[in-house]
Amino acid sequence: MSGYFATGRPAVRQKREEFSAAGTNPAARVPVYTTTRYSLSPQVFQILLSLAGQDRHGYAIIGDVRERTGGDMRLTASTLYAALKRLLDEGLIEELADRPRDDRDGPRRRYYRITRAGRAAGLREAARLESLTAMARGTRWFPSRRHTR
Repeated sequence: MSGYFATGRPAVRQKREEFSAAGTNPAARVPVYTTTRYSLSPQVFQILLSLAGQDRHGYAIIGDVRERTGGDMRLTASTLYAALKRLLDEGLIEELADRPRDDRDGPRRRYYRITRAGRAAGLREAARLESLTAMARGTRWFPSRRHTR
């Protein structure tokens, strides 16, 4: 499987323009490519979830994913950094120019932040997964939710 996508097929991308955070200067427009057709791999989805809450450096992302998944997903450094490079290239995350004030780590750590496009891709993937879960419930492969008070 290559790239972000569980299908292993190339993504169909749609080009759209966004204004940069610097303001509404038309010269500051940057193209952002968003995935419109295929699902994100579980690893990429977990990386986006990790960055949805706060900016993190690579090792912190690895630890957060391991903790959130109860150890079921263990990202290796090579898997993480290959995915981060692709996420950066796609505009789904960005590398921070400045380090956090409370950073006690070495100066070589790079911090990453999810972008609006990355948040949108994560939300689309969450909706896709929720839809699949609803289908599984409909076939009784997955227990329906029980409301308790």
